[in-house]
Amino acid sequence: MRIVTWNVNSLKARMPRVVEWLEIMNPDVLCMQETKLADDAFPKESFEKMGYESIHHGEGRWNGVAILSRVGLEDSSTGFDDGAGPDQDARIVWATCGGVRVASAYIPNGREVGHEHYHYKLAWLNRLRAHLDQNHTPEEKIALVGDFNVAPEDRDVWDIKVFEGATHVSALEREAFKDILDWGLVDTLRNSYPESDGLYTFWDYRQGSFYKRHGMRIDFILSSVSLLEELEVVMVDRNARKGEKPSDHAPLLADFSL
Repeated sequence: MRIVTWNVNSLKARMPRVVEWLEIMNPDVLCMQETKLADDAFPKESFEKMGYESIHHGEGRWNGVAILSRVGLEDSSTGFDDGAGPDQDARIVWATCGGVRVASAYIPNGREVGHEHYHYKLAWLNRLRAHLDQNHTPEEKIALVGDFNVAPEDRDVWDIKVFEGATHVSALEREAFKDILDWGLVDTLRNSYPESDGLYTFWDYRQGSFYKRHGMRIDFILSSVSLLEELEVVMVDRNARKGEKPSDHAPLLADFSL
């Protein structure tokens, strides 16, 4: 089973690229973030023609998450089931696909350290941990994937000095991310390449960042240990960041022997 996460940065703008990529790479499950579509504008029928069931959780201009699956899509839900009420944004969607509980998540950016959106980001990550505590066990086959807007280690950004005092690398964000891993999830890319640097998934559009290799690793496929046992390969498709009108994120894909 091939599971992919991809922040498409506007599905309307990126639809031709997404369709082309699906035809070439044939994922079983594609999780998208930042679709920037309302639910009634999501091109469900187009994906159905390609053999994919789908669920989309959107709000229009901002955010938006989706799961496409050609191995079944059951028990879908949106937001958190943690007893704390609905989230203010469309940032996470869940479904069971081919026996794996999959979540497509778009964690808040945070804007700047100390900003109210930064505190929302920390609270959001805490809610995600609470949802896992209350609804799942690490023994299940779980793939929690998406754009986390956190770089867990200094080597996950191209130059840590450039990010001094900024979001994505602050101690509180990293601690909240680690708390999610400590629940019983594994960072599949880092687990497979523990000594490698330069493993980025995002490159800003400005100043030729992609070609200068000025990137960040902020997109993840986190798997439960039982699912990790089935992992065959995990990789970043940098080619999808090239060409005409790419997203500023590259797809991250993992193949599991399921």
